Amino acid sequence: MEHNSTFPIKLSELEALREEATSYLKGVQWEQGNKARSRDKDQKDDSILLYLSKANNGGSTEVTSVAKTIASVKKRLLPDSVAIPLHLNRALFALQEGLTMGIWLKDSYYDASGLSSLNERRGSLDAAQRREFDSKMQTATAFMLFGIAYRTLFDLKQVASDDLSVMKNKISSIPEVSLLSPLKGISCLLFYYDGFLNHNEIITSDKDVVDFTVVFFESIISEIQLRINSLEYTEVITDRTYKLEKSEFAVSGWENTFEGTAKSVEFNKIEFEEIVGNRDAKHFARRLTERMLSYDFEAQKNPFQELGGFMPVFMGYGIPGTGKSMLIAAIATRLKKHCEALDIPFLFHPMPDTLISTFQGGSAEKMVQWMKPLQDPNKLIFAPIDDAENNLQERTTQGVSAGVKEVIGVFLRYTEGAYAINYGNSSIGLFTNLPEMLDKAVISRVQGRFKIDGARTLPDFIDQDYLWWRKLEKTMPDFVNMKNPEKYDFLSEQGLAKNLGEIMNVSDKPSEAKILEIYEQTEANHSNTEHLFFAELYKNVQKSFPFFSSRDIRNIQSAVSLRLTDFDLPQAWFDDASLYFKKDYDTKLSMLQDLMKQNMKGLNFSDIRRQEVIRYLDNVATIADTDFKRQVEGRIHDMNVQVEARRQFEEKE
Repeated sequence: MEHNSTFPIKLSELEALREEATSYLKGVQWEQGNKARSRDKDQKDDSILLYLSKANNGGSTEVTSVAKTIASVKKRLLPDSVAIPLHLNRALFALQEGLTMGIWLKDSYYDASGLSSLNERRGSLDAAQRREFDSKMQTATAFMLFGIAYRTLFDLKQVASDDLSVMKNKISSIPEVSLLSPLKGISCLLFYYDGFLNHNEIITSDKDVVDFTVVFFESIISEIQLRINSLEYTEVITDRTYKLEKSEFAVSGWENTFEGTAKSVEFNKIEFEEIVGNRDAKHFARRLTERMLSYDFEAQKNPFQELGGFMPVFMGYGIPGTGKSMLIAAIATRLKKHCEALDIPFLFHPMPDTLISTFQGGSAEKMVQWMKPLQDPNKLIFAPIDDAENNLQERTTQGVSAGVKEVIGVFLRYTEGAYAINYGNSSIGLFTNLPEMLDKAVISRVQGRFKIDGARTLPDFIDQDYLWWRKLEKTMPDFVNMKNPEKYDFLSEQGLAKNLGEIMNVSDKPSEAKILEIYEQTEANHSNTEHLFFAELYKNVQKSFPFFSSRDIRNIQSAVSLRLTDFDLPQAWFDDASLYFKKDYDTKLSMLQDLMKQNMKGLNFSDIRRQEVIRYLDNVATIADTDFKRQVEGRIHDMNVQVEARRQFEEKE
């Protein structure tokens, strides 16, 4: 849903509502519904739901005071302390801010939807107006509860524990949520919040109060989202965004996205030199990190984007066991190291394994939640998708789940289209053993690609063994009683290449037979230094490979731009950030343009263009061919097994 207008939430208006919010914390009254009360009656006595119904003496309406409960929890956790514990205090403050925000959103819905005027004439409404009044009342209450939960989470999400699974197990669900009226909505909400908070087994420490509050309000948001489709008169909610003054906080319809609240995931630290072989991949990864670090936080753009050398989406592919996971860790290690030195916020944001949901729409929602933080311009973000073929598999293949289709739909929308904001500070990396199984539209988003092929040369194999036995050598000298190779220093070949020219077996002719045939046929009509040569080459390739499109041509153009920007940033710039990283955007751009000109020595544009076109087209043919070959090899294998089985059977006979 595109939000077409933004309305400010003024701090002064919130200030006026804070007293009302505090009064609810001091005391509300709620009588449990029969359904909630009778739920799980037959469970054991320690059931939390049963505990909640007993807390209310089986339903007689008493005053629930969250403020009093917080005081008694404080006394229980820290009997001798005068100060209120930090997390307890923070949770109470966040809840008060949440209530204030919810009341403000409810009031604004009343005015925007015409509920205020219906409310004033409540005594004289006819049946149709009465129905409209009740319906808008429910929507207003739902929006208010959503706002309370959303604001509370906004304040607490960053301080909560990373792993909330234990707390989630303690609070399996909230027995009831009331949407009858705003007062009933708040009373019911605070009644259950208070009941859980009072439970000794749920709250065993100060930190538990924050974790519990986050889990509780996440459940409230889930409950509200389950009911969105049954609510009416929601246009004035979904067509606008409310933004809080002097804050990042904003409410856009029912969207549950915590901008920038994704936390960096832990990873094993690995240096590039510890990865054997994979020169192409290591070189690419190093360029990626240098380009990301050039991002300008003031201008919110990256000079490499202007030069055409930045890749928001890239792909690394190769057979299993060649070091994809190590490479992901090495990129993250290098980025984190430089970000710490330059005092830049960094987010390592891998796609979770549990993205595909069995619920309709569930996968899309999880994917949106994963992709949203990539639009935060205030940090550098590396978002790898390991085993990408699992979640981004070709949609037309038989048996592909609805969840995969949802995930791909969101991926495409956020990587190109109305939602795709790219500041040049985030990059998604697809890592796969089976590139031919990836969805064609996903592959067409990939702007840089490299092979992860593991050990390939004698030094590679020597070094791979050396990394293994040197641990033994370290702990027990002379235990590995074997002769070292002459004239070779271990790991000396595993350093980083100077540029792509060093790695590429730069070829003037394609190596794939089908592409070579098309190339030579085109060359018979035009010289490869003419623009027309490339236009005709693309047209001829498209005849043989129908999926080859304008997107591929754009990808070739990016590959050429990447080669043009394939230069090292001087080490001095890293040693002293003021020389480059701390400069303003325009200065950075002109410094890079100078480097680019120096880097072109000895090569010209048409050479680089030809080399990159050949490399890309060979790649297209390889991916198309691999799938076919795999199917043929599978058949041959089955036939061989059959022949051998028949032979052994006849011998036995």
